[in-house]
Amino acid sequence: MTPHAVADPAPTPGFSREIWMLIGAGFVVAVGFGIVAPAIPQFARSFGVGATAAAAIISAFAAFRLVFAPVGGRLSEAFGERPVYLAGLLIVALSTGAAAFAPNYWLLLVFRSLGGIGSTMFTVAAIALLVRLAPPTQRGRVSAAYGSSFLLGNVFGPVLGGLLAPLGLRAPFLIYGGSLLVAFVVVAVGIRPGAIRAPVDAPVAPRMTVREALVDPVYRACLTSGFANGWANFGVRIALVPLFVSEVLRAGPQLAGFALAAFAVGNVLVLNHAGSLSDRIGRRPLILSGLVVCGVFTAFSGFVTDIWLYLFVMAVAGVGAGMLNPAQQAAVADVVGNERTAGTVLAGFQMSQDVGAILGPVVVGMVAERFGYGAAFAMTGAVMAVAVLVWAGRRETARAVVGDSVHS
Repeated sequence: MTPHAVADPAPTPGFSREIWMLIGAGFVVAVGFGIVAPAIPQFARSFGVGATAAAAIISAFAAFRLVFAPVGGRLSEAFGERPVYLAGLLIVALSTGAAAFAPNYWLLLVFRSLGGIGSTMFTVAAIALLVRLAPPTQRGRVSAAYGSSFLLGNVFGPVLGGLLAPLGLRAPFLIYGGSLLVAFVVVAVGIRPGAIRAPVDAPVAPRMTVREALVDPVYRACLTSGFANGWANFGVRIALVPLFVSEVLRAGPQLAGFALAAFAVGNVLVLNHAGSLSDRIGRRPLILSGLVVCGVFTAFSGFVTDIWLYLFVMAVAGVGAGMLNPAQQAAVADVVGNERTAGTVLAGFQMSQDVGAILGPVVVGMVAERFGYGAAFAMTGAVMAVAVLVWAGRRETARAVVGDSVHS
């Protein structure tokens, strides 16, 4: 075996029923979020606020996810992933429904902020469940399949949101709240408590602390790329793309939804293949390639003046994100392993993305107001370039999965 090769894993059985239930629930959640995403900044602007205040709606949701993430991780370890997941879905459903009736900007900000608490609960619990349920040689594929469920939802969701635009800017919030209730039923019925409960006589799984994880350079690199991914794809893209399409390209809300959908289509085209490839050749090549592609095309997007070229650029940036996400999630799972509980470690990775999603829209929103959208998106590309430099010297964790030696 060559020093840089990763052995092909032995054939493994298909995903378990519980993993498929999480994938199905993820799709339902994503469809609802895809419907509401194009409406969030425009709904905020309808109260007479500027681009920075509109972007702050996105940041506030992520801020509460960030603040509550350590608590969510501890709740998952103390009470189990399934009840925490279900409780999180209900909290987001109720807060989203309430946002539909917000009479002013400040109440919209409050309701979206409260939704961040429930969001981090079901996100951290879902990741913990996937880490526990997925065999090591399936981690890339499971991460890709779970990511695909969200991205397929993000393909259909924005398109549906654009078609539903005549119903007004409040209707998407009600639809999103309803989709979360559907996901609640899917998980409550489809994942039986006994399916994930350890036997009574089984030894208690040791707990990995954040301090232990931070010793590993790969985990620190995952935090860096997670921050860049949150900045670019969870924050800036959702907050500024609809405004860019409307204010620079002079297109309506339907095409704003199509722009977000084009990004999701690019993800879907490569995501499953990228997950499988990361199981075969390793996580690091996919992470580096994804960061470069997504960063370059995101930086270029702010200088596009034609809507059709813009949709193409969004799709290619989505390809880069599709290469990145399953590989970095699998790398985090490699650091943790199946034999340990690590709710706070997984929450830490989620927090890195949330920090990016908080800072990105606010900082880039201020840059856009002062220097224009070109400078704003170029800054986002530079953030991803920093993550490339950090990952360039990291080891390949997939070798440990298939039994090869790993050296720092």
